[in-house]
Amino acid sequence: MILLRYGKTTSAVFLKLLILVVLASSSGCKGSAGLVHTPDNVSVSSRPKFIFLFIGDGMGPAQVKLSDAVLDSGNALAMGSFPIVGVTTTHAENRYITDSGAAGTALATGFKTSVGTISMKSNHRDTLRTIAEMAKQKGMRVGIVSSVGIDNATPACFFAHNAGRGNYHDIAMQMAASGFDYFGGGYAEGDFARNRTGNGVVKPDIPSVMKAAGYRVTTGREELFSVLPGTRCWAYTGFDTKAAMSYAMDRQKGDLSLAEFTRQGIRLLDNPAGFFMMVEGGKIDWACHANDAAAAAHDVVAFDAAIAEAVAFYRLHPDETLIVVTADHECGGLSLGNATQGYETRLSLLRRQKASLQRFSEMVGSWTKNRNVSFAMALDSVKVYYGLGDGAQGSALAISVQERKILREAYPETSEGVGSGAERFASAVTGMLNARAGIGWTSNAHTAVPVPVYAVGAGAAAFGGSYDNTGIAEKLIRLARLGVRQ
Repeated sequence: MILLRYGKTTSAVFLKLLILVVLASSSGCKGSAGLVHTPDNVSVSSRPKFIFLFIGDGMGPAQVKLSDAVLDSGNALAMGSFPIVGVTTTHAENRYITDSGAAGTALATGFKTSVGTISMKSNHRDTLRTIAEMAKQKGMRVGIVSSVGIDNATPACFFAHNAGRGNYHDIAMQMAASGFDYFGGGYAEGDFARNRTGNGVVKPDIPSVMKAAGYRVTTGREELFSVLPGTRCWAYTGFDTKAAMSYAMDRQKGDLSLAEFTRQGIRLLDNPAGFFMMVEGGKIDWACHANDAAAAAHDVVAFDAAIAEAVAFYRLHPDETLIVVTADHECGGLSLGNATQGYETRLSLLRRQKASLQRFSEMVGSWTKNRNVSFAMALDSVKVYYGLGDGAQGSALAISVQERKILREAYPETSEGVGSGAERFASAVTGMLNARAGIGWTSNAHTAVPVPVYAVGAGAAAFGGSYDNTGIAEKLIRLARLGVRQ
């Protein structure tokens, strides 16, 4: 087993237990996606013409189950109804706990590499062909969608090759060079001034480069809907300071959702030669880095809504479509249960949270900057956005004297250190709600916990069992006959 390279005791029993955890998570769903729940509908000899690869960044088994907390009664995740379930390990070539560069490269190429590397070997000299590039060479249309910046590590691994994931402008420039048919979701961080200027040089702006390469660039819903199939397109929506879409729970009315970008991608890519589309739920990872359980759960649900769009297409083309859902790694060491609550959980309390930690922190920062919100007023807002302090709900949401003291010390009432102070206060509030819900976190970083795989459609049976994440690309290449491996 590969884990022996790291001097660890490998246990096949552990992997089998994790599969059972994932299976249990799936069996708890009602199957609202309407799929047939038996492996008899898929054949390993089937050759998919329409391929969807969904990557929930940072999404381990606990994140999948956590999303039940924000679903209305009777609803279920589309991925939870898939008949094939597997589990993969995620380590990088040079580190047991991976990053999205190395993990994305493994999923995109079938090869391991070093952390921070984008679809190149760890020697940073040799490039690795991606399944998206193979699909394009075969004559299929190709789409790349992400809720974070389109030049962020995971999406980049499918269209770019770079020694460093932080070289955003160089990576973004490779979108046009790829010739791929559709890019959707977040903006390009490489187009920000901080990445376009330096040493007296101003680098080309990415939208102009894309337009010059024949891409239609759209920024709104109606614009995207008007793009004709066969037209190369880069579509993005409102974005933050890192070029990412809003968290699902913060999305504004005018912003497109990940599901909409997926639906429009299907419309634009559909053709007799087939297509390959990778869709990333990137902000699941960001929420877990922040230990924001509610935001993570909402983004898993938004990610699953995108999967449901693929399921709708699958129903029309069941013998030619393959949908694979996985993650690049787990993030946060999330546990459903903690030392404070013991065997008790109140996951439904997460529904009381109405804004992400990031959004609430921004609000606190504006109060501090304007010096117009007292601590007492801030506590009223905590009640509105988190439910904490709502006496009508009983002791579950009451703020104790000790907790009030913690919040008082964390609240920044001067403009000095606005950013850190606002985030400290928002983190304290979010942590209190998480603790009451029975949520535990071991880290603000990635972990090496194996991640789930769900599959349905032509060739889906190949994705059952336990294997390394490089196996995802290997299986897709073989099933779709995308070309000879390097």
